Amino acid sequence: MTSVQQQPTQQRPAPHPDRTDVLIVGAGPAGLTLACDLARRGVDALLVERAGALFPGSRGKGLQPRTQEVLDDLGVLTAVRAHGAPYPRMLSWQDGERQGEWDLVDRSLPDPTVPHPDVWMIPQWRTQELLHTRLLELGGRVSFGTALTGLDQYPDRVEATLTGPDGIGRTVSARYLVASDGGRSTVRRAVGITMAGEEVDPRPALVADVGIDGLDRGNWHVWPHGPGGPLLLCPLPGTADFQLFAQFAPDETPDTSPDGVRRVIAARTHLDASAVGEVRWASDFRPRAALAERFRAGRVFLVGDAAHIHSPAGGQGLNTSVQDAYNLGWKLGQVLRHGAPEELLDSYEAERLPIAADVLELSTRLHRAGGVQDGGLRRGPRTEQLGLGYEHGPLTVEARSGLAEEALRAGERAPDAPLDAPQEAGPGAAGTRLFDVFQGPQVTVLAVGHELPDVPAGVRAHRVDDGVTAEAYGCGLFVIRPDGYLGLATHDPADLPGYLARLGLRRS
Repeated sequence: MTSVQQQPTQQRPAPHPDRTDVLIVGAGPAGLTLACDLARRGVDALLVERAGALFPGSRGKGLQPRTQEVLDDLGVLTAVRAHGAPYPRMLSWQDGERQGEWDLVDRSLPDPTVPHPDVWMIPQWRTQELLHTRLLELGGRVSFGTALTGLDQYPDRVEATLTGPDGIGRTVSARYLVASDGGRSTVRRAVGITMAGEEVDPRPALVADVGIDGLDRGNWHVWPHGPGGPLLLCPLPGTADFQLFAQFAPDETPDTSPDGVRRVIAARTHLDASAVGEVRWASDFRPRAALAERFRAGRVFLVGDAAHIHSPAGGQGLNTSVQDAYNLGWKLGQVLRHGAPEELLDSYEAERLPIAADVLELSTRLHRAGGVQDGGLRRGPRTEQLGLGYEHGPLTVEARSGLAEEALRAGERAPDAPLDAPQEAGPGAAGTRLFDVFQGPQVTVLAVGHELPDVPAGVRAHRVDDGVTAEAYGCGLFVIRPDGYLGLATHDPADLPGYLARLGLRRS
């Protein structure tokens, strides 16, 4: 095995107070992910958040296997694993008696190509806190209490009016603007992108983070037949709290006050209101699915909830949002820092809109098929997002012929694999797995059963001839995109220069 590193040091240009390469509006999971990715690429980005602090609730608490791989690449996963836990087994209650347990999620067998095979539970506020910490480490920051209050587009820039906590507005000029400002996106409305949606469930729901005394933390507790509707209490790892989820009749309005939360728990469970401690956060909503008609308008892009809104069933919303940002980040980096043609940015909508539509269909179907009785809302392999890819995307080139039906193809996720011996995987780092080799902002060329080709600066090249890698990939030359998908698969080294040039990578 041979590893060649040609990776120039990337330095961010000194920021101008009223000018930036990328303006990101909204410091949720998608906005923070994008800001981290751009910071490590040396792209000057300004991240603004209307609220005075990060989102305080547990709402999106499940990180799917594919999202864990993204967070590993960004340098966040070790902290995520330290503050989270596997999903607990569900436990049903009736009349104060335990009725039985079941798994909400499938438990996976060990697989050398999938390092994190199971969904991981961690409160959303903690995930955002860890991403924020990572952003600060990378030299970025969030401007809290700063709202976008105006927006104009020009052929070469976007000019945005930002109003800070002092009420004073200023104009910021950016090459590109990314809306990660949620389902009620100010940016989406400002650029005239419509969002088509439907009500998934007529019943409103209450979600809250609460302290509970007298309830064990080894299970996710379910009262499926409580008076007034079902109620669930899930222990939140790394905290002393539980997440409450309760559904109500269509004509009811959930009471989100602390006393209202206590009353609903006392009414539907065997717990007294006195067992409910502090209510740290509470919100009500009606499950809805919606998809923006476009993910781009000129120099403005939509990511996360600004582009798609999900039912909580299946744990897809936060995960799809993070992966939107991960898809867009490397493309912005290649255009802004490596001179890639701007047409590369057109692939963002072409790749992510079909994925979002597919995931929306899945989460809506899971919700409507659900219920919280034994086995209800069970999540299978499709929710893990490992099988999602870009086989029909504009950046996918499969140049090999005669492949077996089960063969790995261009456009699919690049699998992990152990390396027989530690290999240089980056500056000062020794890798023991393929994902160590792939980690970082660069493009990687993987040669399996081929001579290692010459590659431009900014491309990492690595050769493997046998083992799990050869079994998983087959023989070929593979361009691994910075987001961990196979862009080009070929046997001919002559195919590499043209493909890499599309990504702004040319030999000098």
